[in-house]
Amino acid sequence: MVEDMNLEVNVYHVGDIVKGRVAKVEDKQVLVDIEGSKQSGIIPISELSSLHVEKASDVLAVGDEVTAKVKKVEESSDEDDGLLILSKKAIDAEKAWEDLQAKLESGEVFEVVIKDVVKSGLVVDVGVRGFIPASLVETRFVEDFSDYKGRTLKVKVEELDREKKRVILSHRAVLEQEQAEQKKQVYNKIEPGQVLEGTVQRIADFGVFVDIGGVDGLVHISQLSHTHVNHPSEVVEEGQTVKVKVLSVDRDNERISLSIKETLPGPWDGISQKVSTGDVVEGKVQRLASFGAFIEIFPGVEGLVHISQISNKRIARPHEVLKEGDVVKVKVLDVNEAERRISLSMKELAEEVAGEEDYNKYTQMANEPAGFQIGEVIGEQLKKLKQ
Repeated sequence: MVEDMNLEVNVYHVGDIVKGRVAKVEDKQVLVDIEGSKQSGIIPISELSSLHVEKASDVLAVGDEVTAKVKKVEESSDEDDGLLILSKKAIDAEKAWEDLQAKLESGEVFEVVIKDVVKSGLVVDVGVRGFIPASLVETRFVEDFSDYKGRTLKVKVEELDREKKRVILSHRAVLEQEQAEQKKQVYNKIEPGQVLEGTVQRIADFGVFVDIGGVDGLVHISQLSHTHVNHPSEVVEEGQTVKVKVLSVDRDNERISLSIKETLPGPWDGISQKVSTGDVVEGKVQRLASFGAFIEIFPGVEGLVHISQISNKRIARPHEVLKEGDVVKVKVLDVNEAERRISLSMKELAEEVAGEEDYNKYTQMANEPAGFQIGEVIGEQLKKLKQ
């Protein structure tokens, strides 16, 4: 009774701001005890939030403090000091517009909870209805947003129009900003000569794009293998993890040149263990020059047959005997792994083969029957004596 005697019946007008505490929550409205007054207020469910609300208890609970704007003042009676129709969303909206405007100007990143998913995007409550269009949700295409409801996303204010009550937010802008910062950090750390691990992101006719920690570098087709490659798909596939060596970094234009070939053992490494002086090997004629022919005897390893070592006959040009693409047998004259040089000979091999053939013929003749009788020899001798 003492408290009631201290309370007064205040005169409120439409537009006044009041504070109170939630006394009762019903399905479609909330009853509020006005602070410092005998009067009570009601917040209809439609005035609780800028978004659609199924139950008033989804927004407020008994005992919650609330600030609201007077929307309507009902006349008092002998038994009633007059009821105030209040709006919580009106206060929330005024604060929200000021806050959103400040966030737009500063570019602030803040978190929102996805309240609803519609065909064209996501709906959030930021004091007013906020909308994230489908194109501004992720940096990639998303076909189904159904699992986004209830999730918390970081966003930036993209567009505001208070007259049209239009609030456009963007999660993609936050992701792009984070990616840009990550790129900057990577570009500051990366240096030519480093060997890194990356993932093949995309394959093109001219090479392969590899992700090396948030940025993509290009492995040109010539840097994929020590041997000739017709198409990058012969060597790598999308999603594959590869080791790459950084060849160059252009920070101004954000370009990184990489090499897979430089991380692999070269075709000349250990070549002296594969072939030695005196060996006979088979190879393909890769190039013809005025001074000789280059023969590929292992993938990526070519030896030189000097023009003087091509034929037993004197020739003016290698083209007289050979053409590119010919498969020939050669003898190894010398192997110099340090200088990546191998000397070959077709002539010596041909001489050896010819000598072996002559020897085989001689052996065959020596083992064959003489083909005549002793009487024939004596007969010939008698003929000579008679003469």
